Amino acid sequence: MKTGRPEGLSPQDPRVIKQLHALVDQIYPGSSGTAVESKIAMELINTALKALHSGLPPYEMRILSRAIRELRFAFKLFQDYKGISKASIFGSARTGKTHPEYLQAKKLAQELVKREFMVITGAGPGIMEAGNEGAGRDKSFGINIKLPFEQEPNPVVNGSPRNIDCHFFFTRKLLFIKETNAVICCPGGFGTLDEGFEILTLIQTGKTTMLPIIFLDAPGGTFWKAWFSFVKDQVLTRRLISEEDLHLFKVTDSVNEAVREVTGFYHNYHSMRFIGATLVLRLKRILDEKTLADLNAEFKDICLEGKMTLEKASKIEEATEPELNTLPRLAFIFKRAHCGRLRQLINRLNAL
Repeated sequence: MKTGRPEGLSPQDPRVIKQLHALVDQIYPGSSGTAVESKIAMELINTALKALHSGLPPYEMRILSRAIRELRFAFKLFQDYKGISKASIFGSARTGKTHPEYLQAKKLAQELVKREFMVITGAGPGIMEAGNEGAGRDKSFGINIKLPFEQEPNPVVNGSPRNIDCHFFFTRKLLFIKETNAVICCPGGFGTLDEGFEILTLIQTGKTTMLPIIFLDAPGGTFWKAWFSFVKDQVLTRRLISEEDLHLFKVTDSVNEAVREVTGFYHNYHSMRFIGATLVLRLKRILDEKTLADLNAEFKDICLEGKMTLEKASKIEEATEPELNTLPRLAFIFKRAHCGRLRQLINRLNAL
């Protein structure tokens, strides 16, 4: 039976692998077979060859190609701003410029920029434009989505070198979350709700690093208060989430409180990563022995085995981040089903 698979060598054939080594070595001399980057490049090329060898139809090949191109371009752009804190602001594209929610988002962005944050939005009108307007062009990123009715970037980011056009929602959402240090959701429609639930799901399931999530109403507003009531009365009551999950986010109608939630999250906590099964929390200040003992007593329920210990940077696993070597570490085998409790631990570390 004809499968549509082209004739020729398999991508796994040793002769193909040898040619890939030679190709990568031409572009990245002296690295073939040794550098991590060259090995990953070979995997990417080999994946493209496997897609061709599988006989995928052209439209599916285009999805693969377009997604990789979008992500490569965006990763390269954000690489130039590594080390600069960023906050993603979500909200409705339909909010008018005189609406209290627009003014609230604009004020929020202004306050974040004062604290050396840059602002990422979806580049559209409404709340997105408010966030970019408050941050200013030089402190703004726009991640625009190409829609059938052609959403144009707002005037603040239109033509900016930090404006990115995405064809796919999934690549766009990945960039929002991968590149941010905080997420603030203002009132919005299906898209905003989708983005809010997406980041909550990723953090609850441990699929992304912990970060502050704020649901921000206009002063006296009830949009997110009503949403929070639904979460408690329907989702929590039915035990579809755990009570500790309510610690993963904050609902407020105060810009000052929202800013405190963002900046306070990084008061002592710096970042996290896994080294094998061990979760490593990087801190800005070292803990004394009494504090460590208190934390072990209070949070022993989230240790799968053993207890929390103070560690130094791993010379092997953390070798690619030498700028973080001097930070003290709190390490333990994390019981991964308890991300809400992990957030409580981070809050506790920040309150020290």
